Amino acid sequence: MKQTPLFSASNVVAGYDKNIIINNIDVVIPSNKISVIIGANACGKSTLLKTLARLIKPVSGEIILDGKQISEIPPKQLARVLGLLPQSPVVPEGITVSDLVSRGRYPYQNFLKGMGKKDYEAVEEALEIMGITELANRSVDELSGGQRQRVWIAMALAQQTDILLLDEPTTFLDITYQIEILDLLTDLNRKRGTTIVMVLHDINLSARYADYIFAVQKGSLISKGAPSEIITEDLMKQVFGLDCSVIQDPVSGSPFIVPKGRYHVRTDIV
Repeated sequence: MKQTPLFSASNVVAGYDKNIIINNIDVVIPSNKISVIIGANACGKSTLLKTLARLIKPVSGEIILDGKQISEIPPKQLARVLGLLPQSPVVPEGITVSDLVSRGRYPYQNFLKGMGKKDYEAVEEALEIMGITELANRSVDELSGGQRQRVWIAMALAQQTDILLLDEPTTFLDITYQIEILDLLTDLNRKRGTTIVMVLHDINLSARYADYIFAVQKGSLISKGAPSEIITEDLMKQVFGLDCSVIQDPVSGSPFIVPKGRYHVRTDIV
């Protein structure tokens, strides 16, 4: 397993126009691990991910990849190391699965040359990893939500980057597809050593699949570490305003959040 370039952010302030969303955040992304960014809605999770991906230019601070300022790395060179799957990407009308996945090979092509042998092999491998080879000639418009998400991730895989950023990769999917997607990403991490950073809403899935968690509140990083170290009742109260109990997941052994609702459990149902 090759060592992924060191990826970090220092004192980063960023937002949209004059609206500052994240404030003085410092993160060091663990190489060859799965990291998950958690936090309440509108706390800055996606803004942080987009800033790490260079979609948003920081107001101040610096993002370093392999010892270089990310802002100084040429776009195609960066795209060979860092891939991004944004939230709710737009599907080009009428495009087939294989054509969409092949767009992940853009960083390796030049103006005068089309797809080569290595490009086709990378596309085939990405389709196989995501279990969608039989869908290669289908229109993406015809696919279910879970199938589409597999196609988008396959496109990111075809890019063959060391680092993969995913913004809500399980959004709008039922629980079966959520587990399938996260299992596939875990396989990718374990087999290829791909460094994965995700934004997820589901805390229990985050705790189960993450090696490392970054907890964000109102644009600031308030806790970081392994799920077993930081997922506590106090943190859930602080980040989400949620009264809960934290128990051990009987399957994975990871922390498991049990919300304390306003109503007692019914005992009159047989």
